[in-house]
Formats: sequence, C-alpha cells, structure tokens
Amino acid sequence: MARFAVLAAGAATALVAALVAIAPTASAAGESAAFSQDSSWGSGYQGRFTITAGGTALAGWKLEFDLAGASVGSYWDATLTSSGNHHTFTHREYNGNVGAGASTSFGFLVSGSALPANCKLNGVPCSDGGGTTTTTTTTGSTTTTTSDVPPAPGSARVAPYIDITMPTPSLMDVANATGQKHFTLAFALGSSAGCDPAWGGTVPLNDSRIVNDSKALKAAGGSVIVATGGAMGPYLEHVCSTADALYNAYVKVLDAVGSNSIDVDVEATIPQAVVNTALKRLQDTRGTTVSYTMRIQGQDYGMDPYSVDVLKDAAAKGVTVLVNPMLMNFGYTGNWGDAMVNAANATLGQMRAIWPSKSDAQLKALLGLTPMIGRNDTGPTTTQDDARKVLEYAKANHVGRVAFWSAGRDKGCPGGGVSPTCSGISQANWEFTNLFKTYTG
Repeated sequence: MARFAVLAAGAATALVAALVAIAPTASAAGESAAFSQDSSWGSGYQGRFTITAGGTALAGWKLEFDLAGASVGSYWDATLTSSGNHHTFTHREYNGNVGAGASTSFGFLVSGSALPANCKLNGVPCSDGGGTTTTTTTTGSTTTTTSDVPPAPGSARVAPYIDITMPTPSLMDVANATGQKHFTLAFALGSSAGCDPAWGGTVPLNDSRIVNDSKALKAAGGSVIVATGGAMGPYLEHVCSTADALYNAYVKVLDAVGSNSIDVDVEATIPQAVVNTALKRLQDTRGTTVSYTMRIQGQDYGMDPYSVDVLKDAAAKGVTVLVNPMLMNFGYTGNWGDAMVNAANATLGQMRAIWPSKSDAQLKALLGLTPMIGRNDTGPTTTQDDARKVLEYAKANHVGRVAFWSAGRDKGCPGGGVSPTCSGISQANWEFTNLFKTYTG
C-alpha cells in the first residue's frame, strides 16, 4: 500500500513504467472472449468466459465488463476486483500464458438476471468490435434446480481416476491418445508436516511434473477434480483438526492445480461434522463442486451404513454432493455387470431417503458411478461387457458422472492379476477410456 501512496504523490513517470510492466498488453493479434451461461436457476446463473488467443500467444489477460442490476458471487480460475457495476477479472498464476490459438476460461456465479455488457479483453472489445460477446445459453437442463449448487466449470460427465503420484501415464498422455480431457487426481493426503497437503502424502503440491501436466491439460480444454482420502492415509480429514484448517488445506490443493472440484473418497472413518463444515464453506465461498466416493456393502443393500451417516450429515449442513458409489470389491451373485447396476440402484434408493424432497431426476443427476476396470482387488472382474452395462445404465438414467479406477490400468496384461499399471485382462490400450468417454449425460 505504501508503494502506491508514494507513486500517487507525484512519481507519474514511475507509475506509467510500473503499469507497463504489470498490465496485460492489448493487441490486434485476434484474441477474443466468448461468454456462456452454463446453467441458471430462479435467482441467478453460472457464467463463464472462454478466452482464446489469436495468432500470438498471450502472456497474461485481463477481462472486464459491466453488470447492471446484478452482483457477482463466487468465482474461480481468476482474481476479481469490482467497482460498482464494473468487474475486472485477471488471470491466475496457472492460466495467464495462453498459447497461440489455445483457450482458457474462468467462471463465476451471478445473483440476478443481467448479462455481462461492454466486455473488454486486455483493453479492447472482446470479440466483434462492439464490446459484446458471443453468448451461449444451456439452461433448461433437468439437472439444474433452485436447491442445488450448479456444477463448477470444468466439472465433467466422465472423469477417470489417475494415480498422480505415478510418473506415467501423464494426463496429457491419456488426453493425446484418447481425447479424454477430464480426470480425477488421486490422492491429496496429509504429509509429514501434518495438515499440509501433498500428493500421496509425499510429493509436494507444487511438483513441476504435476503442475505443468495440469496446466497443459487446462490449456487443451480439460480439467481436474482433486480426490482426497482413498485406501491409504494419512487423510487430510484426519490430520486437519478443525474445519477452518481443513478448509484451508482444501483451498491450497485445489489452487495448486487450478481446480474447483473436490472428491472425498471415504474408505475409513472421518470426522464427518468437521469435513462437512469445511465442504459447506467451500461451496459458499467458491462454488466448489463436491463429491463423496463411498463403499458398497452389497449389490442389493447399497452403501454401508457409515457412508449413509456421512451423507445424512452433509444433507443436514446443506452441502450439495454428488454421491459416487465404488462399484467394486463387494460380494455379489450372478453376473458382475448386473450386480454393479443393482448396487447403483440400491444407492439411489438410499439417496431418496436422505434427500426426500428431491425428484428422481435430481437424485440421478447427483449420482456417480465408479467401477474398477479389469481385475478387482477382492475377486470380481470388470470386463468390457460389464463396463458397457454400467455405461448403458448411466445413459438411461442421466447420472451426474462416470469414472473408473484407473486410467493408469487401462491396458491389457491377461493373467497378470491385480496391478496398478494394467487391468489384468486382455484388452486394447485405452479401451475402457474410449468406451466411457462417449458418455455425455
């Protein structure tokens, strides 16, 4: 603050030089910004701007617009300063550099119905010379309701898990091979420092391989969901002793990879009241998409009782969650594909009891499906035919998300048993990724 006071006192030349150094440069290189209204509800909507570089790469960007009679709430993938009805969004550290012809985006929630006007990108009109933007509206979806937080930008219908602590395959390896551009990063855990997240508990959040891979994926139009918990600890949810500490840890790991979507994989008990309080704060302050990945007790029973208790507490605290049953490693009879579908239906029945005021369409939109491809840890084997049954169920019921464990296992090794690097069955490389990526909701 003192530096700016001195400048304002008379060092005009220094002020101009400083602004030249820090402000994105407007140019005629063809960059543009397009606005889309991703979803709307009774009192507001979720908006997004997609910024596309022209023939010259952008080394930073600033987008501003007027919003008369409405206000901006949560936002992500940008920083915001506002003056009355005028709002200015500036790039974050991970999405300022946009390659020639490439795109990046940021999102925000609006209270009110007014749309952005007088848009400028780096000081020049956003697209057509008149200060207007291209607007695409995707309202009217059966998954949008006034009682649900809309999914954040980048949240995907298909987001396979990938063990991000393993050097291969990278996110871009899978994206380049298959076109799949949305992934769930497993797992952000507590570290030797306690409530200080690290990948797998040991790899620093700012690891250049992971950060650069995530940046490249975002530049290609992709996104990541951050998963916590899992089969091994230490859980962040255990080592962060207060809701505030856990919230701060969640924010730190989300920001590290430019995400606004979190998945809590509950394979051990957690302090559910603390966790749900932190998750509620994430949704209130950032509009974060939240999912819970839960154990299945049996094909006809659905989730185990503890998982149901966690979700009841989430509902009581007003957290909107996507419920993601692990369609793996549970006892069954008959056909395994049918058993996974039965377990999904049983989970849906449990969700009806937890959220009795929601319609079937709303509940299905909050249901995820996550099988383990190939050989499972405890006996079942998910074949390609079994996977197709899960996919057809997803299509018929318009579920919120499809995932699988894991992208790193999506290659064949028949007779190889349970492995973190292959499926244990005969298959083509990326066969399950290419199968599931066809799901669009």
